[in-house]
Amino acid sequence: MTVTDAADFTRQRPIPDNLIPDLNHVNAFTRDKVAAAVVRRHAPWAWDRAEALGSRVWDPLVLKAARDAQRHTPELRTLDRLGNEVYDVEFHPAYHELMSLGFGSGVHSLAWTSDEPGAHSARAVLSYLWNQIDGSTACPIGMAYASIPVLRSQPELAPWAEAIAAEGYDPADVAIGRKSAGTIGYFMTEKHGGSDLRANVTVARPVGKRGPGETYLVNGHKWFASVPMSDAYLTVAHTEGGVSCLLVPRRVPDGELNGIRINRLKDKLGNRANASSEIEYHDARAFLVGEEGKGVRTILSSAEYTRLDFAIGSAGLMRAALSQGLHYNDQRTAFGAPLSQLPIQAPVLADLALEWAGAAHLGFRVAHAEDHQDDVSEKLLSRLLTPVAKFWNCRRVSSVTEEVIQSIGGNAYIEEHPCPRYYREAPLNAIWEGTSNMMVMDVGRVLEREPKAIEPVLDEIRPAAGEHPLLAGALTEIEELVMAPEDTTRYLVTRLALAVQASLLVQHAPTVVSDAFVASRLGTTWGPTYGTLRNLDFTAITDYARLD
Repeated sequence: MTVTDAADFTRQRPIPDNLIPDLNHVNAFTRDKVAAAVVRRHAPWAWDRAEALGSRVWDPLVLKAARDAQRHTPELRTLDRLGNEVYDVEFHPAYHELMSLGFGSGVHSLAWTSDEPGAHSARAVLSYLWNQIDGSTACPIGMAYASIPVLRSQPELAPWAEAIAAEGYDPADVAIGRKSAGTIGYFMTEKHGGSDLRANVTVARPVGKRGPGETYLVNGHKWFASVPMSDAYLTVAHTEGGVSCLLVPRRVPDGELNGIRINRLKDKLGNRANASSEIEYHDARAFLVGEEGKGVRTILSSAEYTRLDFAIGSAGLMRAALSQGLHYNDQRTAFGAPLSQLPIQAPVLADLALEWAGAAHLGFRVAHAEDHQDDVSEKLLSRLLTPVAKFWNCRRVSSVTEEVIQSIGGNAYIEEHPCPRYYREAPLNAIWEGTSNMMVMDVGRVLEREPKAIEPVLDEIRPAAGEHPLLAGALTEIEELVMAPEDTTRYLVTRLALAVQASLLVQHAPTVVSDAFVASRLGTTWGPTYGTLRNLDFTAITDYARLD
């Protein structure tokens, strides 16, 4: 081919018109019908804040930062140039960019710093948006959220609570008194104990007096210690009075390291921008939080918030994946029509939209209950539905992210696309802060110790059950399962999750969406895979989920 021939070929070659640009510059809050309705209904004062964060979710620069932070993973440096022990974790600048945006937006603390009604609901929306940006930084954000009420409960730790609640991010590795804002980690799990915190062997002895707020020296190890560059860690150790909760600063007031050695960083499947580590305590100075012997109860009092955050975060991760799937399938054409209109694809996308809608409403309902803990019914509802929501949302998010990749095809399997990040992140949500089995066990414990907790949940379902025979049948089954043997608990939790999701959609979603959810999730014709919906208005269902 001559130069002239090549030029002619270039001029005559058709320009591709079926290549789909990235999803950018769409506000993930204002265009999200569920999240916007939550703020409008429960916390209108937070609209501008949520809108501002929503504008960053699909910002190309933020997307690049999230990708870069995952590609350039943290590195542990145990010694400095002269051989001094430093146990420093170095992060890519993109990680710090994300931390600055998340903590600067109040994602970690709005529930505790605002006196306005609906602060937990507003904060849940921010977390939902943040999990669409990045799951790795959602870990320190969630730990900060959960720690603030624990720290505030101990008067001597008020300065720490104030530093953690501050809207801002200060990455300097110096004593907390020299910082404008702080971060915190949770160091609980040990090699042999796993989820059984009472089996741990780490010990703490008092320096002088024993009791809340007093100083102890901690010795031992922690097998999963996320965010070791935090300014302090909530940890558990054996004291004379039993398993106790302590706050361990990373540095003592004079700036020296506080007897903490980072052995190595975990090489994880996902969540790679977040440094998870194995650490040792060597006479680390710590402050007792609460009474000796009540450490498990003290530290798990914050688990209600971390578990809620993972339920919300999983809904956000579903939302991010679904947004990518709809964007691509609405614009890409094949066989003369958009992919989203093809008979083989439309029911898949509608099914995914139903999954997201149920998960989002369930998570936000639990957050709303946190706003009304002075109401006995709401308090009981949150106690029971928190592990239910954590169990169900965190189990379903993996299948949603995988199906979205299928719906897009090979382009979503390439690391330049956001979907691989979502896919690797999803399984972790079901592991951290209590595995699926732990959530099922927790539901069983609640029903055993507080049997009245089921009543407000059933009351949540009953109005909608009057309109839907399938939901009425599920309600009857749940009432029977509550009295059934223990080995039915996982099935009970599943039925509770689906029935509550259905009732919430009946209340708040278009009829076409709620009817489809009830018919599929509570009927007998829905298959174990997505896309088996039949005789439904698929376009109307996916319209509920569309951002653009």
